[in-house]
Amino acid sequence: MEPIILASGSLRRQEFFRLLGLPFSIMPALIDENYEDAADPRGLAENMALKKVNKILSLLKSGTPPWICGADTIISVGGIIFGKPKDRNDAKRMLMALQGREHDVVTAIALYNGRNRSIDSRTVVSTVTFAPLSEGELEWYLSIGEWQGMAGAYKIQGLASCYVSEINGSYSSIVGLPIREFYVMLRENGYPYGGGQ
Repeated sequence: MEPIILASGSLRRQEFFRLLGLPFSIMPALIDENYEDAADPRGLAENMALKKVNKILSLLKSGTPPWICGADTIISVGGIIFGKPKDRNDAKRMLMALQGREHDVVTAIALYNGRNRSIDSRTVVSTVTFAPLSEGELEWYLSIGEWQGMAGAYKIQGLASCYVSEINGSYSSIVGLPIREFYVMLRENGYPYGGGQ
C-alpha cells in the first residue's frame, strides 16, 4: 500500500491509522485554528481539514505525494464553537458549558488523491451528552490535565468517559477520525485497502 501523509500531530488519529494497518508518515500542518466568531461548525471543520491538506501540499517542494489526509474536530454547544482550550480557566469555562447537556462533535476529513490531484472530504456530526458535574468532579478533571490539547477540553476515550451519559453517532469520529467514512473514502478514491480497489 502507498504511504499516506497524516497532516496532524494527533496521537488519536495516529492510533487509528495503526489500527487500520495503513502505512503513514506524520507531517503536522501548523495552521491558525482560531474558531472565534465562527457561525457554522460543519463548514468550519471542513474548511480546517482542507486547509491542513493544502498546507502540506504547499510545503512539499519536489514531487506530489500520492495521498494526504487532514482532519479537524470541533465541539459546538448552544451555537458556540469550542476548539482547544487556551489554558485551565478556558478549559473550566468549556466544561461548565458542556456539563448537564448535549453537544455536537463535528469531525471533518479531507483526503488528497495525488493520482488525479483531487481532494475528497466528508463530515460526521455526532452528539454527546454530559451528566451534571459537581464542583469537585470538575476540579478533579481539570487537575488531571487530560483536557490539554483537546477540542471542548475533554478526552472521551479517557477519564472524561466517566461523565458521558449518552452518545449518538460515531464514537471514532468523536475521538478524532470517523473510521467508516474514512474507509469509504479510501475505497472510492482507488486506494487499495479492504480487499480491492
